[in-house]
Amino acid sequence: QASQEELKAAYRRLCMLYHPDKHRDPELKTQAERLFNLVHQAYEVLSDPQTRAIYDIYGRRGLEMEGWEVVERKRTPAEIREEFERLQREREERRLQQRTNPKGTISVGIDATDLFDRYDEEYEDVPGSGFPQIEINKMHISQSIEAPLTATDTAILSGNLSTQNGNGGGSINVALRRVTSAKGWGELEFGAGDLQGPLFGLKIFRNLTPRCFITTNCALQFSSRGVRPGLTTVLARHLDRNTMGYLQWRWGLQSAMNTSLVRDTKRLCFLFQLGIPHSFVMVSYQHKFQDEDQTRVKGSLKAGFFGTIVEYGAERKISRHSVLGATVSVGVPQGVSLKIKLNRASQTYFFPVHLTDQLLPSAVFYATVGPLVIYFAMHRLIIKPYLRAQKERELEKQRESTASDILQKKQEAEAAVRLMQESVRRIIEAEEARMGLIVVNAWYGKFVNDNSRRNEKVKVIDVTVPLQCLVKDSKLILTEASKAGLPGFYDPCVGEEKSLKVLYQFRGVLHQVMAADSEALRIPKQSHRIDADG
Repeated sequence: QASQEELKAAYRRLCMLYHPDKHRDPELKTQAERLFNLVHQAYEVLSDPQTRAIYDIYGRRGLEMEGWEVVERKRTPAEIREEFERLQREREERRLQQRTNPKGTISVGIDATDLFDRYDEEYEDVPGSGFPQIEINKMHISQSIEAPLTATDTAILSGNLSTQNGNGGGSINVALRRVTSAKGWGELEFGAGDLQGPLFGLKIFRNLTPRCFITTNCALQFSSRGVRPGLTTVLARHLDRNTMGYLQWRWGLQSAMNTSLVRDTKRLCFLFQLGIPHSFVMVSYQHKFQDEDQTRVKGSLKAGFFGTIVEYGAERKISRHSVLGATVSVGVPQGVSLKIKLNRASQTYFFPVHLTDQLLPSAVFYATVGPLVIYFAMHRLIIKPYLRAQKERELEKQRESTASDILQKKQEAEAAVRLMQESVRRIIEAEEARMGLIVVNAWYGKFVNDNSRRNEKVKVIDVTVPLQCLVKDSKLILTEASKAGLPGFYDPCVGEEKSLKVLYQFRGVLHQVMAADSEALRIPKQSHRIDADG
């Protein structure tokens, strides 16, 4: 965001600092020539609006590209950015066409009612009756992949397997979806299973108005009993920003008709459904904490012809691609259940555990406290050490890949510091004469102040000379950018959080400040003053 005047001022100052004729020592003269050439190259790029726009978008690779194969160099910065965004969209479309977008769900139902609903007196003499029987009574596995054929056509392959109490089956489906326009799409489906015959289906989605849409699903199920047709139609309308209204009609084996009203804000959701065979009302609330793990707590109340259900739970991010959640469900006549869900990228693992058919306080207590105790124990003993080790491996990999660049930056920074010595001496003499700004000590890098991190290694470099060289008229101003790019600086700890700590003297009084790596800094300030009494 620097203006042309700011670029010229910085260029002149660095040219005076690194000009080879100002250094008599042969080694310093050689180092000055190299840095002077780098400054000149940078100014040539940044002072021209066209090359500056190319560098901002493509970096050095764009400037070094022969013939400029991407866009013409004569275009304005705005045209270059527009062309770059167009090329980005084309790349995203190509990536979309190459992506299969796999999705899957594994659900394992567990019957743990024997933990709370045992008949101990009747089974005292039965061998093995001393331990509660926990059984897996149902399982469901589904998987689907999408293969974009063109920009408008997508092929979808899906399948599922289900089993419950020893009986089960599966099916496989193939669908072709075509986006007909910006307002709608259509999908043709064919499926077959071991329990039912072939299935032909047609789905249509259409935006009727900007606030209203309709979906229709027609199906023909072939079986030994003949052809079973089915039709489902849903008409929806946006009533306001957070409210939707639905009309649904289903005809076939499970005929139904209902009207729904849904009001959903970021925290509160209200749903009311009136129809046959189910009518109910539901209110839910969720709160998202502003923490690194994106923790959410939620609760809901659902009441209708089927009974009443109260649910509460929480979910938390345990790694970059994984979210773990647990929900306790208490209902009449459903009983008490614990539902555990793990989302790993596009895969979902779901474990509903049915604890009891009755409303037992003990079941509610253990369903609530048990997962919390297990989670915190696993987080402390397994998840946290694993994530720490994974982060260390990523940092080590990053350090290895950037080792040569960091070494070059370090050598340039050390050379710059040697070339700054004479200029810094003059700046200090001028500041001392006016009782101005003197940088006593300055360090840049990773500081460890927290006792919980005392085993970590401090990684800092001395930047007293480079900072003093930036002082002008008893002021030091640093903008919002990484300080590793300042003259005489380099990155001492790649991939880790860095800070700048400065101890300086102004008007004969000591001041101290610590700023984050990308934080703007302006000194001197009254708030930085070190209290003499302290």
